[in-house]
Formats: sequence, structure tokens, C-alpha cells
Amino acid sequence: MRDRLVGFSILTASVIGVGVYAWLLYAYALVMLQITAFVLVAFILGILAWIGYTLATTPPPAPIEDIEKELEGSGGSLDVEPAAAEEKDSE
Repeated sequence: MRDRLVGFSILTASVIGVGVYAWLLYAYALVMLQITAFVLVAFILGILAWIGYTLATTPPPAPIEDIEKELEGSGGSLDVEPAAAEEKDSE
């Protein structure tokens, strides 16, 4: 019940927001278009900045060879996937 209330509240706020934006766009066309363009460009560049930051600060993954050596040393095997092993066990 609470989810439906939240959903209808978001729907109502969105419809009202579209109406207010349309009225502001009619009354103050140039300013509203400038604000809209700025917000969209800032949003896209913000996403690109976040991706760049993530790429710059995330350590590179370990090479596959190192992972294989660790698994061989611990008795693990890369030949059979866990899901395939479970299917064999259930037969």
C-alpha cells in the first residue's frame, strides 16, 4: 500500500513539474532554455567526470595467471564451473 502511495506521489509531482516547467518556459523562454541546457551539459559532464575518477582511482585487477596459480595452490580447479559441477552431482 505504501509503495502505491509513493508511486502516485511521484507521478503527481512529475505532472505538476511538467506543468510548471511549461509555464516557466512560456513566461521566461530564454532563461529557462539556458538553465535547461546548462543542467543537461553539467549532468553529462558530471557522469564523465565520475567515470574518469573511477578509472583513475580503481586499482587494476590481478592478472589471470596469478589467480590461476592461487587456485592451483589451494586445490581449486578452473576446469569445471560451479553450476556445471552441481548439475553433475545431481544426476
